Amino acid sequence: MSRDATDNLHAHPKHHHDARGFVRAVEHASEERGLRLTPLRKEVLELIAAAHKPVKAYDLLDQLREKHGNAAPPTVYRALDFLLENGFIHKLESINAFVSCHHPAEAHQVPFLICDTCSSAQEVCDERVAELIEAQARALGFRPQAQTLEVHGTCKHCHKA
Repeated sequence: MSRDATDNLHAHPKHHHDARGFVRAVEHASEERGLRLTPLRKEVLELIAAAHKPVKAYDLLDQLREKHGNAAPPTVYRALDFLLENGFIHKLESINAFVSCHHPAEAHQVPFLICDTCSSAQEVCDERVAELIEAQARALGFRPQAQTLEVHGTCKHCHKA
């Protein structure tokens, strides 16, 4: 990904980037890495990118069945596995749902703020959080391999309502 494209992804502190732009960024990252973004993987990615909140695998399956009729759970899960493994999406474990990654060209660990009222999820792009957790783990002799931090509460829009 070019420096300008990467800067554009970082330039949106609230991460309201467009779904098409995100998919193009993933296509570009896939080409650069020699990955095969099959039509189905791309379609699942597009569905996640277009969603305004985290989306569950079976909701994706229902959307695919509307178009293709014969989509099966293993097909969706294989596409999700590919997208997760390559850092194009994140899985929010506590709600078993998926969101697009706001920095698909970078490997990174990020915490999420999840609203329990509207189910929105905000990616917190501050490397200091992940670095602090890793430093604390290492100070305790623990070797972290992955980290997922999900903070539940109420977003500012729901809090005002």
